[in-house]
Amino acid sequence: MKCHSHEHGRAELPELTDKLRRKSRKITGPRQAILQILRQHPHPMSNKEIFAELKGDCDLATVYRSLHLLESMHMVKRFDLGDGIARFELLAEGDDGHHHHLVCSRCAAVVEIDDCFTRELEERIAAKSGFKAITHRLEFFGICPQCQ
Repeated sequence: MKCHSHEHGRAELPELTDKLRRKSRKITGPRQAILQILRQHPHPMSNKEIFAELKGDCDLATVYRSLHLLESMHMVKRFDLGDGIARFELLAEGDDGHHHHLVCSRCAAVVEIDDCFTRELEERIAAKSGFKAITHRLEFFGICPQCQ
């Protein structure tokens, strides 16, 4: 496991805005600000956390719409960490965002888990159940060392 960090492979803001341009999307102030906030934070963030960081530069509905657009463009990935709150994380170019998290049930600290289940396990589950195109999403929960 490693502490969740985007330093490795983190795109610069001009690269991110170029990606928006390539997909014929406007580089609005809120979109640029949201990308910058997600670049700077080492953990998935909720709409409201992003909105708070914007300090009134746009309304909450704009944050929701912008994140929906960025998600549809595969620039951010949505995570559900078990509390019903969608959180978003910036994706590096070519990253499908598939990884797992260990989440503290008390303070919501997030640690990224490097290990993942193998394709063979998914195929075995598919063979037993008759399902096709199996994928998985898995998050672990516990109490972090600071909260113990």
